[in-house]
Amino acid sequence: MPKANRNGQAIVLSEKQREEVWAELHYSHRLIFQICYFTAARIGEVVQLRGEDLFETHLIYRAMNTKTKRTRGVAIAPPLAKLLKEAELPATGYLFPGRATGHITTRACDKALRETLDYLGIRGAATHSFRRSLLTWLHFEKGCSLRTLQKITDHADIGNLARYLDIDQQEADEALRSAWD
Repeated sequence: MPKANRNGQAIVLSEKQREEVWAELHYSHRLIFQICYFTAARIGEVVQLRGEDLFETHLIYRAMNTKTKRTRGVAIAPPLAKLLKEAELPATGYLFPGRATGHITTRACDKALRETLDYLGIRGAATHSFRRSLLTWLHFEKGCSLRTLQKITDHADIGNLARYLDIDQQEADEALRSAWD
């Protein structure tokens, strides 16, 4: 069931949809959601990133900013490395400062994303769509195991992680039919 009025699960975005969304978003919001995608992170983790959390090959999500309350290091994929290199991000303090103090809020990012999605006519997507999209792509297109994805996301329960992956009934039926070909 796609997400509607904060109920249900955020849809997985196709590559075309992601590119359309990123093209419409303001630069800082675009980079935030690109980080969400390329590191399979939650929006709340990304907005709290600091310059001190960014290294040449990894970025660190601090324990106090993660849902699991465990520090998580994530490799920086080549496309993200290019984006980060081009960005003029601060070396210290929040990467995405707020208007007055602190960091940009998840609410501001969510609002910008919802306005963009409405403009593009994309229904059922949310901030979590970027996390689900990467995990689904890694599993089904790149053949990454659930255990590998679990290491990336730091999910405690592999069953919860499996629910992130987008597979429809037609694909499941086809898998069973073609298994003995």
